[in-house]
Amino acid sequence: MARASESGFEIAPVYRAGDLAPGLEERLGEPGAFPYTRGVYPSMYTGRPWTMRQYAGFGTAKESNERYRHLVAQGTGGLSVAFDLPTQMGYDSDDPVASGEVGKVGVAIDSLEDMRILFDQIPLDQVSTSMTINAPASVLLLLYALVAEENGIPGDKLTGTIQNDVLKEYIARGTYIYPPQQSLRLITDIFKYCKAEIPKWNTISISGYHMAEAGATPVQEVAFTLADGIEYVRAAIATGQDVDEFAPRLAFFFVSRTTILEEVAKFRAARRIWADVMKNEFGAKDPKSQMLRFHTQTAGVQLTAQQPEVNLIRVAVQGLAAVLGGTQSLHTNSYDEAIALPTVKAATLALRTQQVLAYETDVTATVDPFAGSYVVEAMTDEVEAGARELMARIEELGGAVAAIEKGFQKSEIERSAYDVSKGIDSGERVVVGVNRYVSAQEEKYDPLRVDPAIEHDQRERLRLLREKRDNAAVDRALADLRKAAEGTDNVLYPMREALQELATVGEVCNALREVWGVYRPTEFF
Repeated sequence: MARASESGFEIAPVYRAGDLAPGLEERLGEPGAFPYTRGVYPSMYTGRPWTMRQYAGFGTAKESNERYRHLVAQGTGGLSVAFDLPTQMGYDSDDPVASGEVGKVGVAIDSLEDMRILFDQIPLDQVSTSMTINAPASVLLLLYALVAEENGIPGDKLTGTIQNDVLKEYIARGTYIYPPQQSLRLITDIFKYCKAEIPKWNTISISGYHMAEAGATPVQEVAFTLADGIEYVRAAIATGQDVDEFAPRLAFFFVSRTTILEEVAKFRAARRIWADVMKNEFGAKDPKSQMLRFHTQTAGVQLTAQQPEVNLIRVAVQGLAAVLGGTQSLHTNSYDEAIALPTVKAATLALRTQQVLAYETDVTATVDPFAGSYVVEAMTDEVEAGARELMARIEELGGAVAAIEKGFQKSEIERSAYDVSKGIDSGERVVVGVNRYVSAQEEKYDPLRVDPAIEHDQRERLRLLREKRDNAAVDRALADLRKAAEGTDNVLYPMREALQELATVGEVCNALREVWGVYRPTEFF
């Protein structure tokens, strides 16, 4: 019986040259040249490997800082910050809404003081930092830049990425604050600010990862992510920005699953579609505007709490798929993440996985090792065709925002997630340790836990902060921010002044809530 790919295409037992569509050489191109199927750089990893990031953040800024310093000492060249839910939603730790969530799933950042601690003794001009933050992305970026400035590091020396992709929050994740049009306004203000003040910063990481974690197939992941990217480009152009001014700093974020062949094909197809759209739809002339540069994270949704050590094998396979697909940076999950926050040992092993791929295998010796593979080239064409079909449907609905408001992407992903769940329950989809090769008795595991006292400590820190700061100066700065939000001025400049006066993350986000309101989703049936 023939197997089907994650996207539902039949996988043939044997592929031959005749299975490929005509014009392969044109679709491939050369590495580092349009349409970038074979990679965005001519030498790829033959010159140097990808950036090895490790996603971390838990409890307090002090605890997270200790983990970052350990990872830097172990050889990681990129940090990736996880924030707790109150921070992601733009609430302070002492807000009633934050009760019970402070320091869980990420680090609590309430003010410039917390950010100073988080990056204490970290050489911000030598590491690249990615921050998984969306609705309050502007706030956290400005805090980061202020800390760097206090340490004598100007904005033009900073490199990294803010996720800043709010459209996928409406589709699959839920950490939105403002309505879509106001969110797009904030994002385009970030584009303008970074061009002037932090020119090497990647202003957005347009994310398919979270849609994949919610159940999207590879085809859906590519289609919905690139459709969101198109919406951001249109929004920026509508504000008067030239496409070649901001597009080189756009970045993407994808998942990497255990299905190596289709994942490699997915990355290749995504690069090809994006290059075509940017060149032929938006008229981008700068090659960097046409390049789809992306970060990859191994698939958290495929990790299991049962037999967690098996996740080491899953992560190695997923990491290999990302490398074979030409990622620019990679985070490998820790084997214990399905249970709790990663231990130091697990995080170090995850980094070592990347180092083995980079330095002990031969996959970095040549550019695009799978180029010309009958199966991968056929799959690349299938993923491209399927993604373009979905993107055309989104266009018919009026674009990504209009499709979101109609519930299209969400319903498509939920349908796919249901199919996966049914397959696991029936045993048709094998998950080792869950529905096949199950151990009679699971080994006990002692997970890392967050100290519940963290919430009390953060609340006390906020009380002391508000006592010692110049509250009149904070009020004036927040008033200036509200005035900018009511008009057309770039909100990041008054926002920066407010944060420098020690306004909190929640106070800044509340100032914008007062002007822009909040998004209330409509349920679709």
